[in-house]
Amino acid sequence: MHYQAAASWGGYVAQRGAVVGDPLERIERLASESAVVIFSVSTCCMCHAIKRLFCGMGVNPTVHELDEDPRGKDLERALMRLLGTPSVVPVVFIGGKLVGTMDRVMACHINGTLVPLLKEAGALWL
Repeated sequence: MHYQAAASWGGYVAQRGAVVGDPLERIERLASESAVVIFSVSTCCMCHAIKRLFCGMGVNPTVHELDEDPRGKDLERALMRLLGTPSVVPVVFIGGKLVGTMDRVMACHINGTLVPLLKEAGALWL
């Protein structure tokens, strides 16, 4: 299932999409469909925190909840291969480019490079 954040308050609106192809190709396609894309698990506290971070900044990320996707396990394994780590979620793409997991996003936020990335991707205007 594909979710689009409805408002900066963190509400999500379900959107159904086609589920086809190689998992890595699907990740690449999904990651390029929106300015900010988060691959998440609905029960993960770190995933919730990263979604709140973006929503609090006024960014409306597209969120793909892997535990609610019929092929979510395949996507999770593909993300593990892509990242080279056993711990995958949350995984963030900005402007179609892989930023990484929670630690990389927070490092960008702290060192001041996250906002320019978001502006460049068209996710922020201020």
